[in-house]
Amino acid sequence: MMFKHAFFLAAGLAISSFSGLCAADTWPSRPVTIVVPFPAGGGTDAFARPLAAQLTKQLGKTIIIDNRGGAGGNLGAGVAAKAAPDGYTFFMGGAHHAIAPSIYPKLDYDIQKDFIPVALVATPPQVIVVNPQRVPVKDLASFIEYANKNAGKVNFGSAGNGTSHHLAGELFKIQTKTALTHIPYRGAGPALQDLVAGQVDMMFDGLGSSASHIKAGRIKALAVASAKRAPGFPDVPTAAEAGVPDYVVSTWYGLFAVKGTPPDVVERMAAEVKKALASPELQANWQNAGSETPTLSKGEFGAMLASEIARWRTVVKAANVKID
Repeated sequence: MMFKHAFFLAAGLAISSFSGLCAADTWPSRPVTIVVPFPAGGGTDAFARPLAAQLTKQLGKTIIIDNRGGAGGNLGAGVAAKAAPDGYTFFMGGAHHAIAPSIYPKLDYDIQKDFIPVALVATPPQVIVVNPQRVPVKDLASFIEYANKNAGKVNFGSAGNGTSHHLAGELFKIQTKTALTHIPYRGAGPALQDLVAGQVDMMFDGLGSSASHIKAGRIKALAVASAKRAPGFPDVPTAAEAGVPDYVVSTWYGLFAVKGTPPDVVERMAAEVKKALASPELQANWQNAGSETPTLSKGEFGAMLASEIARWRTVVKAANVKID
């Protein structure tokens, strides 16, 4: 009897292990959704869509982009956090979600507790861009002079209150002692459309979404807020080169899984994203968008997120920004 019990127990464990392996091998068996918390046309979308297309090729199943804009990226984050943790919903977060805990007293999600970092996807710098018809300047120094002569009259659009675009503008105001008026939108895409159309004066945008408009001459790039010039944009100086030495504002986009997602699925997706980022298609795409290709491991991405939350907390305090 003892032998039979041991035999059936071992057999049961073997079947259970085999079933687990089969589950890992068969994922994905249906389309996978990536929630993008901003409208189409913004920086998050600019990297999420090419990534989704490449992952679709690799996995043989459609990767669907679900744009859920609003509340500075928090609405979409809340939607994703409540999704079933079955490996069929992922979330494309960004620097905005490292800022939000310091600005919004009440969030219906916790970026560290409700999500699992999967992979850092892109790290384009912020870029200072103006509509050349509305703001007739040639470089960053002349823009600062122009802004001082027109104190309070020059406005900047952003992806929404509390986003990296907004905080980049507030930091710029502090460091250059300029008075700029903030105009929040429901995402970088709509703000960028109004900038190109001449409805707003300028933006502190992620280079990924502004890149094509800069190259087409629809908007003018004054400087990138990074330590070195951006890939694909060798003629655009850094803010330090342009006269604002301490102005460094990096942005980033990363893929997250919903808390509770099977570990084998998380590991598989992390490996697939790594493979996708190494593809010639995405290498060229990222170069054209002015982004480096990240090489952080899943664990290193999680550590980076924690450090970003702490860093932005300092900036928010200095800018005295609070949103109810």
